[in-house]
Amino acid sequence: MESIAQTDFRAEAGRLPATSLAERIDRWIFVCMATSFLLIALLGFIPDSLAKISAVRAGERPAFPPILHLHAVLMGSFLLVLLAQAVLGARGDLRHHRRLGMLGAWLVPPIIVTGVVLVPTMFGEAWQAAQAAPIQSRRLLQGLVQVREDIILLQLRAAVLFPVFMVLALRARATDPGFHKRMMFLAVATILPAAIDRLTWLPSTFPASAAATDLYTLLVVSPMFLWDRFRHRTIWKPYVVWAAVNAPLAVAVHALWGTPWWYSIAPRLVGIPIESVMQMRDMIPT
Repeated sequence: MESIAQTDFRAEAGRLPATSLAERIDRWIFVCMATSFLLIALLGFIPDSLAKISAVRAGERPAFPPILHLHAVLMGSFLLVLLAQAVLGARGDLRHHRRLGMLGAWLVPPIIVTGVVLVPTMFGEAWQAAQAAPIQSRRLLQGLVQVREDIILLQLRAAVLFPVFMVLALRARATDPGFHKRMMFLAVATILPAAIDRLTWLPSTFPASAAATDLYTLLVVSPMFLWDRFRHRTIWKPYVVWAAVNAPLAVAVHALWGTPWWYSIAPRLVGIPIESVMQMRDMIPT
């Protein structure tokens, strides 16, 4: 009797005919996952971006920094590559799947770099707006700054998890195709909160906490996990690794979220001097 890994390798190599419904789902569920990731990104970012573009045209906010445009193009390209690879894999065309995978791998480093650069860039924009605001508006803007400070926790978590899981996925591409493809999707799931939190029509605990954000992320990856659990009667290694690495960072995010200590640390992590932090808070009317 073949092991799960052997069966999955044959399916990845296009040597396992999809003769049953279960075997078709084995192949096409990853296409559905990639499609859902792309839809979440589009639904989250397009309305938010259009609203901000209108605000820029109305002079209510500064123009988008160039690094934001670059990051958006890179992430959009990566999600399209992920979808195309999933389709090629489902059709058994591994030659083109692997060629396209090289492009995806080259996109990862600039995605990480631009994402890290965006953290202080976007926070600095909110900070400067709060400093330049009239005294009577500063309490409201300080609240918005604190929301940005909490968001930094999610950004830092993604900046750690995405590259770690991508490295694990790419290292396993030749030796363990089942681990590789699942970890690719689990890696991308760690950066989906940026889009999920923009789906304002969903019930949410944000910005009071990140609990809903984490639950929605689990919900997004659950079809893949539940199908694997039903189909193979076991929990695959990539899910165990993903949960084990994710758990301590999730605990840290929820422990620090909304605390005065974090609000005193976060601005300094992105280059705001402590003197400016104290001055800003002293000027807020009580």
